[in-house]
Amino acid sequence: MCIKACLGTPFWLIAAVLFLIYSILFYMGNRYAGIFGFVAMIISQILIFYFWQDAKFGTIPNLIILITIIFSYANVKFEALVEEEKTNILLKSNMENLGTLSAADVKGLPDAVKKWLVNSGAIGKKMMINGKIVQKALMKTKPEQEDWKIATAIQYCVIDEPALIWTVDLKMNPFLRLKGRDKFQDGKGEMLIKMNSLVNVVHETGEKIDEGTIQRYLGEMVWFPSLAVSPYVSWEELDGLSARATMTFKNTTGAGTFYFKENGDFIKFVALRFMENKPGAEKKEWVLTVDEYGVFDGIKVPSKMKATWNLENGDWTWLDLEILKIQYNINPKY
Repeated sequence: MCIKACLGTPFWLIAAVLFLIYSILFYMGNRYAGIFGFVAMIISQILIFYFWQDAKFGTIPNLIILITIIFSYANVKFEALVEEEKTNILLKSNMENLGTLSAADVKGLPDAVKKWLVNSGAIGKKMMINGKIVQKALMKTKPEQEDWKIATAIQYCVIDEPALIWTVDLKMNPFLRLKGRDKFQDGKGEMLIKMNSLVNVVHETGEKIDEGTIQRYLGEMVWFPSLAVSPYVSWEELDGLSARATMTFKNTTGAGTFYFKENGDFIKFVALRFMENKPGAEKKEWVLTVDEYGVFDGIKVPSKMKATWNLENGDWTWLDLEILKIQYNINPKY
């Protein structure tokens, strides 16, 4: 028995070192942590089978580690997908000879929109070609949900070649997280939500998703005022405090109405969107409202907003959003 135990000692030591490396890398968020954890778990489990009578209960933590590794690997794959998609859209940004948004550029826009652009400080600043927005949020995933769930999100927008990537990490409970990604690229929309980055909960495409996503993209104008003068956006003045914008890009069209205060502050965006991607689905009123404003890179934009679906049986405010950081004109090569 002593000989058997002595022979196993070096391998237990190797497994212990690998588990230690795995723990450190896992804590650091290193994408290669799972490799060390998996090898350590295999060595450990072989030893457990070899010393089954004395070590069989070690199978339980090994199973827990295996599940953790699987979820970690799934998360790495999800993050790699998002990183690749983000890089692809940013590389389409034309960063050469960035112009300035001038009074002449906005001359033909509705008065309320011009006043908003002046009030925001966008006039005289560099045209926005792309940008990154870091957000934190409270979310409700269904109308009957009473408690808010905490989420973090990162969004990338490209203005000259319209595209959008929005990723969200929503903590449902200590064991369940939803990772989501909305995308608008080449005139097409896509919605993807995974449970613990592993199992698809939602994966939707199609014409209704395309239209809804371009409407959502149009609403991003509140953080990217340069979008107001995009050749893909046309305007209709409704009155002195509101204007309807219609965007068409690669055979996909969406529209929404922007509302402003007398001083030029944006206060609300309203669009009729498909809430479901089903045959016969009806459009519902989707509303963005402003709670607070902030200044990022010299531009005054909404810093706290809510998103609400106006439904027949009552309003569903599903998103309470706060902007933590905005970066404009990111060099896609870095």
